[in-house]
Amino acid sequence: MKRQFNRRGHHEHVFEGHLKLNDLKEKGQGLENQYLFKDNIPAYPRPEFHVSHLKHDTNQAGLRGIRDAHGFTGSLLWWSLVVGPDEIKSAEKRLLETTYPERTEEQAQSQQSFLTKFATSQAFSETSRLGSYRFTFPLEELLKAYSDQFCCGAQPVMRVLKTVLYKQEVMYAVLVHSPDSQDLFLDYPLLTDDSNSVCTYKDGCFIWRSEAMCETHRYTLVLRHEEKQMEAEVVLSRPQFYVWDNVAVALHVDQQVLKFDADRLRESLKFCSRATPAIIPPWEFDDFPVAEKVVKELWPDYPSPLERAE
Repeated sequence: MKRQFNRRGHHEHVFEGHLKLNDLKEKGQGLENQYLFKDNIPAYPRPEFHVSHLKHDTNQAGLRGIRDAHGFTGSLLWWSLVVGPDEIKSAEKRLLETTYPERTEEQAQSQQSFLTKFATSQAFSETSRLGSYRFTFPLEELLKAYSDQFCCGAQPVMRVLKTVLYKQEVMYAVLVHSPDSQDLFLDYPLLTDDSNSVCTYKDGCFIWRSEAMCETHRYTLVLRHEEKQMEAEVVLSRPQFYVWDNVAVALHVDQQVLKFDADRLRESLKFCSRATPAIIPPWEFDDFPVAEKVVKELWPDYPSPLERAE
């Protein structure tokens, strides 16, 4: 474990590999964390999300830099998983089928939706902690562009980068790099198709097996074995706050630019409202009228108005 401050000045603890919560608690013994070691958390689901899109949030300065460079630049390009209603719905279906493989059609039809009630962390929110501007790309398109521009058409290499523990957030980081950069990253294990791991990649999707999806626990998971159903039951006591997890994907570009056509950049762009709490200061966010003007300035010929993330 390594204790450090990141480039934004936030305190973090860095662990090797992707640690499930029990392993993180064991390796983090002695840390003063009021969330990680709570033992009164109501039962909650640990579903498997299949994610086919990534998002990159930024502020106005970052947006202008991306427009000027015709793409994304830095040492590592950080993206997050897009886990929306469709991904939650399919994860719920998958969880039920795995838990109760012998359900009857009648039992399946009478099952009420429940997983959305547990999806309360920032990982499922349309708001942004990093700025008012969000670029969203299909994962396959992003990897194809990276392969063509950085790997001479070869498959990028994926590795387990680290687990980072913040005050309340657990981030599982995945590294993507060129085969030519193997020597730089041999200390990091390959991201394998392991059914027991927190995150894998398969068939054009990242598979995220969330360890802590709620953050705010207002419900408890009830398994009704006789009916072969699951239910979210309201917790009568005060809601509990716990750690929440997410997956971040870092593309290694070594200060080069991952380029996209200007119209494709604009097509992928939407406005985001500010999350509470955010990572960057409030004054680095724009309201929607300002964002509309900025985007129109940068893409004056683009025919469609700026949309809000929903």
